[in-house]
Amino acid sequence: MKTAFFNFANNLIMKKYIVLVVLFVLPLVAYLFFSSGINSFGKLPILNEDLSVLKEFETDDITFDDKITILTFFGKDFSIKKVHAFNMKEKIYDRYHKFDNFQVVTITELNSEENIETFKTEINKTSDASEWLFLELEDEKIQELFKSLDSDLKLDEKLSSSYAFIIDKSMNLRGRSDDEDEGTKYAYDLSNLKEVSDKMNDDVKIILAEYRFALKKNNAQREVN
Repeated sequence: MKTAFFNFANNLIMKKYIVLVVLFVLPLVAYLFFSSGINSFGKLPILNEDLSVLKEFETDDITFDDKITILTFFGKDFSIKKVHAFNMKEKIYDRYHKFDNFQVVTITELNSEENIETFKTEINKTSDASEWLFLELEDEKIQELFKSLDSDLKLDEKLSSSYAFIIDKSMNLRGRSDDEDEGTKYAYDLSNLKEVSDKMNDDVKIILAEYRFALKKNNAQREVN
């Protein structure tokens, strides 16, 4: 009888542990998995603070404040750069464009309307293009905007770049301060599919998880108060 009783008690204890694991441990593991990556569960480093200069380039349709922005530069090289951008479309945009306040902003030369509409049509074949925005600027303004990012990269002779930058809701440039290949990593090479699917995808997940966690924390505090 004693043996049967102890076995019964042990079974009850084990069931309680299983319930605790399901209720508390698994959600924590899921969160850590979502926010995991090269940067080991931490916040994505700020490389350039307060890019308030971006507000000078805002329009009725495009704002940077309170937006997680992927910033790219097609410049005068729309045809080649859009091929690179489709790496990001498949690995980043299609996965995350439905998140609140997420957007892609691409800088192009003036009078790019026809190319822009063609690009949006291609995006719309697999996903909603409404969060991929285009900003047409004069040559000097393109150079000014790119220079304001204060990175170690340069625009090419066509005022374009294969790199994408992550700008957070407070208009800070985010990236990696201790990348294993580059040291400080200001942006992500869209022509390199592996880099987009690995490093860039990891870092976008981290910054989205960061804001989702902050939102949940704020909501919990409001409920307590």
